[in-house]
This record gives sequence, C-alpha cells and structure tokens, in this order.
Amino acid sequence: MTQKKIIKKIISPISALLLIIIIFFAGFYSGQNNAVNKNEIDSLINKENDISNKVDFSPFWEAWNVLQEKYVGNEEVSDQDKVWGAIQGLASSVNDPYTIFMPPSDAEMFEDDISGNFSGVGMEIGIQDNILTVIAPLKETPAEKAGIKAGDKIIKIDGVSTIDFGTDKAVKMIRGESGTPVILSISREGENEIFEITIVRGNINIPTIKTEIKDNVFVIRLYSFSAVSPELFREALKEFIEFDQETGSGKLILDLRGNPGGYMEAAIDMASWFLPLGKTVVIENFGKDKKETVHRSRGYDIFNKNLKFAILVDGGSASASEILAGALQEHKIATIVGTKTFGKGSVQELVKITPDTALKVTVARWLTPNGNSISKNGLDPDVEVKISAEDLENGEDPQLEKAIEILNTSE
Repeated sequence: MTQKKIIKKIISPISALLLIIIIFFAGFYSGQNNAVNKNEIDSLINKENDISNKVDFSPFWEAWNVLQEKYVGNEEVSDQDKVWGAIQGLASSVNDPYTIFMPPSDAEMFEDDISGNFSGVGMEIGIQDNILTVIAPLKETPAEKAGIKAGDKIIKIDGVSTIDFGTDKAVKMIRGESGTPVILSISREGENEIFEITIVRGNINIPTIKTEIKDNVFVIRLYSFSAVSPELFREALKEFIEFDQETGSGKLILDLRGNPGGYMEAAIDMASWFLPLGKTVVIENFGKDKKETVHRSRGYDIFNKNLKFAILVDGGSASASEILAGALQEHKIATIVGTKTFGKGSVQELVKITPDTALKVTVARWLTPNGNSISKNGLDPDVEVKISAEDLENGEDPQLEKAIEILNTSE
C-alpha cells in the first residue's frame, strides 16, 4: 500500500494524530472577480451529475455573488480560496471530525507527516463530548515533557478559545516551527481551575517499542502502530520466548497505555501471534445496507494455553490499540487492566480531489469480534485500576503492579 494512493486503514483519533496525521481545511473553486453566471454553471453540473436535479444550488451561487459584490476585503481572498472553503464546509456538514478537506498547503503537510518528517509538540488530539481533548502525548516528546496528560481538555490555544474547533483547526494552530512556544489552557480532571502549559515545539521522533523485565514478568511497551511495528513486535516476542525458556515464567504484559494507534494491519498482525487462523480480529462496518468486512487472524498462534497475559490500557489507548486489546479480550487470551479506552474506531480514506488537494473521509467504523462499536463505547477493562496524581508524583504505577499481581497469582 503506497502513501500516494488511497491511504486506507490509517485509524488514527481520534482523533487525528497531532503532528502525524494533519487534517485541515480551507476553501473551494476558481473563477473571475466578478459575478458568476449560475445558470451556466448549473447547466454544466446537470451534465455531469444528476444531484442538481435533487438539490437547489441557487442559494450557493447567490451567496457567491453577494460576496463578490459586497465583501470589503474581497481583493484579499482569491476565487480559488473560496472554492476550497466551500469544499471544507461541505466536508464539515457530515459532522465527523475525521472527514476533512485538505487544500494544497495542508495536503503537502499531511504527506510530510505520514512520511515522518515534521516538527510540533507530539500529541494526538480528538473531539470528546464536543470538547477538544488530548488522546495521548507521545513518549519523549515536548508535550509529554511539558506535563500534558491523556484526557486533558484544551480550552484555549495561545489565548484563542477552542469552542467549536475541529481537530484540523487546532492542529494548525498548535503545529509550528521547532523552537517556538505554544501556550495551551488546560482543564484537567481533579483540578479546580484552568491552568496554562507552555510547550516549546520540537522535531518529533516517535518511539515504537521497548521491553523490560519486572518481577519475573516480561513487559512489552508499544507506543504506536507504525509500518515497522509488526516486525519490532515479532522481535520483542522472540525476546520473551528466550526469557521464558530460561525462567519458565510464561508471563507477559503488553502496555498499550498512551498508544494512539496507527495502522490497522499492524494490529491484525500482532493479534495473529495469539489467535488461531481465521479467528475474527476486527469487523469493518461500512454503514447501513453495506456488506461488512471481517478481518481475521493470520494464524501464527505460537503460544499455548499456559501463557499468562495481561494488557494495560487507559484513556490514551485508541484505534489500533483498541482493536488489538478488544480482540484479545473477547477471545479470552488476555486480561485487560487499567481504565476505559478513548473510543476511536473509524477508518479514513484519502482521496485526491485535484493533484494537490485531498479529501480525507471516514468510510467505515470498527467493531470488536463480538460486534461492539469501538467508537461508541471504547473498551472497558476487566480489572479497573486508576492512577492518582499522588501515584504519579511518587513514581508509582498501580496499574502495572496490579497486572503483575494477577499474572503471579493465576494458575
């Protein structure tokens, strides 16, 4: 699958991965700086599409003409920008924060970001309860170092209220040149007042995976589902197998906390190490009266029933993290420990509108093997464990400790 073609299966927040998945808006159409002959344009539309037989386009052209004749700053806005703006409005009419039209400058930034060439603060954001919300700060990025946490509500960006902001507009304001500051006004659960956090933008290098051994338990920390994640995960499992052969532990923890997701294919590949061939990993639902696509395990299935397995999740676990955790939870392979996940379960397709513009549109929603909607519900852990501000200050991790306890006491 190439990035120049349709980018389907980028599951990504939520939400949009801030500084990885850039979604913006701007305008629609080109013409002259004078009134448009709407009858002539409507005639052309009729020849190409019968939609105009069902929809009255005259208000659009009336508004266009009023802007051309009366707007005081008309010379500052090109007709092409008005066209991009109209398409952006069309995309926003479906009320989906992940369906976005990208004019040339934003489409170029998107291409840079999915190639891994970008600077910014390093966090994923989404819309939750109609409020701009941090899904997760990425590990070892300016956002994490400045103290941004999953679940933080972004009330203002550089003093500008985010009420009615889409993720696209927020990303555009937060993003910037490396070394420059951005001030976020944050509302956080447990805090009585809104407070400010200043983040100095930097070059973002996204970590993927880390392994460690704690109390005779092998821990894999997975930070993202990138194109290289499946291979790195395979190598981590090899380390676990070698550890198990030496110790007979058979105990594994997969830490997906703060993992905002990425490629759906990566989640399927990882689930396949634990599931027999043909078992459902995730269901792709395209909407009413359309046939679902069931994505199944590739059947690597190298572990026996003696495996003791726990997965850590929190409010920063989204999209591909929820696919993987949901599949292994419902097939009773792993015990899920932590707090409720974010609930980002949709797939976007990138469609070229012109050679230098694109429309990113939500084409499907993800369901767990049992048919539960990830977008609507998120995932509830089997064992809920919260982390308090005091735990964080003391460097304690009760979620990890609980997962270790469960594995060490299981038969």
